[in-house]
Amino acid sequence: MLLTHHKFVGEAVYVDDIPSPSNCLHGAFIYSTEPLAWVKDIKFKPGSSLDGVIKLISSKDIPGENIGAQTMFGSEPLYADELTECAGQRIALVVADTQRNADMAANLAVINYDKENLDPILSVEKAFERCSFFEVPSSLYPKQVGDFSKGMAEADHQIHSAEIKLGSQYYFYMETQAALAVPDEDNCMIVYSSSQCPELAHSTIAKCLGVPGHNVRVITRRVGGGFGGKAIKAMPVSTACALAAYKLQRPVRIYVNRQTDMIMAGGRHPMKITYSVGFKGISVDISPLLPNHMFGSLRKYDWGALAFDIKVCKTNRPSRSSMRAPGEVQGSFIAEAIIENVASTLSLDVDSVRSINLHKYESLELFFKNSAGEPLEYTLPSIWNKLGTSSSFYHRIEMLKQFNRCNKWRKRGISRVPIVHEVTLKATPGKVSILCDGSIVVEVGGIELGQGLWTKVKQMTAYALGLIQCGGTDELLEKVRVIQTDTLSLIQGGTTAGSTTSESSCEAVRRCCDILVERLTAFKERLVEQMGSLKWETLILQNEKEKYGDVKYGTEVEIDVLTGQTTILQTDIIYDCGQSLNPAVDLGQTEGAFVQGIGFFMLEEYPTNSKGLVTAEGTWTYKIPTVDTIPKQFNVEILNSGHHKHPSGEPPLTLAASVHCAIRAAIKEAREQLHSWGGDESSSTFKLEVPAIMPVVKELCGLDSVQRFLQWTIGS
Repeated sequence: MLLTHHKFVGEAVYVDDIPSPSNCLHGAFIYSTEPLAWVKDIKFKPGSSLDGVIKLISSKDIPGENIGAQTMFGSEPLYADELTECAGQRIALVVADTQRNADMAANLAVINYDKENLDPILSVEKAFERCSFFEVPSSLYPKQVGDFSKGMAEADHQIHSAEIKLGSQYYFYMETQAALAVPDEDNCMIVYSSSQCPELAHSTIAKCLGVPGHNVRVITRRVGGGFGGKAIKAMPVSTACALAAYKLQRPVRIYVNRQTDMIMAGGRHPMKITYSVGFKGISVDISPLLPNHMFGSLRKYDWGALAFDIKVCKTNRPSRSSMRAPGEVQGSFIAEAIIENVASTLSLDVDSVRSINLHKYESLELFFKNSAGEPLEYTLPSIWNKLGTSSSFYHRIEMLKQFNRCNKWRKRGISRVPIVHEVTLKATPGKVSILCDGSIVVEVGGIELGQGLWTKVKQMTAYALGLIQCGGTDELLEKVRVIQTDTLSLIQGGTTAGSTTSESSCEAVRRCCDILVERLTAFKERLVEQMGSLKWETLILQNEKEKYGDVKYGTEVEIDVLTGQTTILQTDIIYDCGQSLNPAVDLGQTEGAFVQGIGFFMLEEYPTNSKGLVTAEGTWTYKIPTVDTIPKQFNVEILNSGHHKHPSGEPPLTLAASVHCAIRAAIKEAREQLHSWGGDESSSTFKLEVPAIMPVVKELCGLDSVQRFLQWTIGS
């Protein structure tokens, strides 16, 4: 039975499903509602009934360091000490006898602030005015490719200082942040955490409590969705939980409600990009202003030359965290926006501009250096051509033109975009133990987030041990159990992120199995000579007695000119998965990543008020993709080229930029029609924001389109 069965029948245990220990308490955060202010005191509304409240825990109760999270760039405090630096920053934790009482008490808290002479920075523009930037380490600053100045000087056409803005996006995992801390003997603390990075959570908790690392144990069985939001942002929750349990010497659990989670989460990095581009015909050079991690995704086209000026702005808004395909989805869209702008300027078909600027292997080597691999491994051009024929792309373009000619109030657009994704495997530990009855226990550093990691690990274990030929893979599959991650059992587990942890975990397990097979082979050969045929259980039992220790994607959409509603008619994805460990899992990951990309490019607004406080209230006001927003026809093909293993969790998300491009094409058709009715608007050059929500699409199609049509009809 594969591990996904537990999820299907509702038997999978998550942190909040763990039964509460005796005398367990519950916590809820009190957070700042001001972006920059001195905290004078915390009180509760007069006449409030604080049923079941045990204690209010703040920075004053911390025995060690005031640390709630840490990364390679530094740390952030668990609680604001005296100065709160953003709306949504943690100030204290209310501990009560039930989660309901804790949440109610937190809502009744009143914080007195002193805001005199404090001027918060709440926008990128203001950060630029006041030169409020983080330092970008030189090792992370992307190197210039080619001679940009020369390219611009020789260009026949130039576009200067064009701007692109991209909004934020909330993770919207099924399970919000959760933790359970239980005091143990000898001043130890056991913490059950819904975390993508138990290793860093372990270190953070130990520093906060002021205890040695061996006195802390962080256990993570599985996570109910992460997308990057359970990495850094999960640390303060588990640390706050551990601190409360440490101070009160009673078990404490926290399950953050959806609204509080949205306010404190931070989400995807919003960005503002200014670029200049020079081109001869349809060969381009570009100089965008964007962060380092977007560089890889931007390199999917042969730009000729790239130069950067990077500013990472420091503002008084909640810190952002990596979200699925961080920087890559923005970089992919920026590349497409520039291609669209060039095509509009030259009055060319945008698909032809894309096709001509795809990398050849020589240019791929220039931009990606050693990561380019061997020439045969570069499959992008062949997949691009395959998508053109397999999805009837060119035929659909002609059908689309005919539809647009025959329909005044509904317009369709179609687009295809490529991606080139650079893959880096990181070191991940693994441990395989064979018990005396032949059953197998596997432990890996990777965390099961719903991406099928445990399923792949289980299959790899059965396959690798099956090479000893004492039972087939299917037979051994039933004997394998993957167990939860425990930071005192398997150290240096790392972070589950970047779409490669499944592959790294499988590789670690494979190497463990190779060692076990090597140890058992000589003994097995001896037994076969004595006994003839040999079963797996017999081999292990006798051994115990002797004390052996790339991708392409196309989308067609239809917009309603009168309402701005967008319908995705068809999506075709061809994804080179290399050597897929589990095609069914990779197929699901590809589809899921694309749908999350639909949310980013079409639907999800992450609004804040004038103080920078998130105003979204769950699904009432924050709209994620639903059954009516996914493509009506969704075709996904996993192409197993056999060249290594390619990740499927993040790269397909960047392809959702094609949805935005297709919407743009449909709007262009509507604007050309409006122009023919006597409108003054330019039909080709316009800005389409991200996300392209209904009001934005409607406005670009012409708010007075019906009136214009009637006037044109009467006049003609």
